[in-house]
Amino acid sequence: MKITHILNSDKLSISFEVFPPKTETAFDSVRTATQEIAALKPSFMSVTYGAGGGTSKYTLEIAKNIKEIYGVPTLAHLTCVSSTKQTVREKIDEIKAAGIENIMALRGDIPESLINDDRSKWDYNYAVDLIYELKNANPQFCIGGACYPEIHPESPNQKEDIKRLKEKVDAGCDFLTTQMFFDNNLLYNFLYKIREAGITVPVIPGIMPITNGNQVERAVKLSGSFMPQRFKSLVDKFGTDPLAMKQAGIAYATDQIIDLYANGIKNVHVYSMNKPDVARLIQGNLSEIIRG
Repeated sequence: MKITHILNSDKLSISFEVFPPKTETAFDSVRTATQEIAALKPSFMSVTYGAGGGTSKYTLEIAKNIKEIYGVPTLAHLTCVSSTKQTVREKIDEIKAAGIENIMALRGDIPESLINDDRSKWDYNYAVDLIYELKNANPQFCIGGACYPEIHPESPNQKEDIKRLKEKVDAGCDFLTTQMFFDNNLLYNFLYKIREAGITVPVIPGIMPITNGNQVERAVKLSGSFMPQRFKSLVDKFGTDPLAMKQAGIAYATDQIIDLYANGIKNVHVYSMNKPDVARLIQGNLSEIIRG
């Protein structure tokens, strides 16, 4: 099933994300986590492309298993940074052969070893280049893209960031998923601005449950996310107590999702980080809301 069909439904939905193992020996534990999350029957599951040091070669295998074994629609990530056209086209052929129709098209993080490289020689510099490639390879692909409610870290300003986002949508991006955020008002403001700019595709808010005090610094570093005082107070109070922090972080994420649903947003994506217990608790907190 295409993600756009899910997003166009009147039903409230929640989706989860998993990432490939960092090593081959860790594959079994990731497979077990994936199975447990799939058993929750989310609206769909996305599989990242080697995020956090994961091995990208497992992305397609995990996505295919989710779809064929567990019957959950899947979204496979694909990045293009510093890749050759031949490499990307081989990956696209593999995606086709696996019967995957939903792809999250991303530039990807630039490796430290290539920070000072001459990017004019690269075949792909931006996600929009990959989106064009995907649409040319198969117009029936359902393509997702990333967006940043608080501005992409490399953009000079939000106006320029939205301009680049519009280029991705015009190239064939069918829906967008946001980077994590911790203040819903930032999202509402962002949605107003992109609609004014003519971006009308569905936008899925991405929610990151912070269940460990050590996650905060990493989350800020990765996304530059604004931390509202309410959230800072939560971390200050519970950050050194693992069980309390986990409960508080899940409660905070749940509260964000409830507010989004209450304000007319029907679909939410949770960065569940291969943690079935986190996915289960959040879905449990929302059981009657989703059912209704």
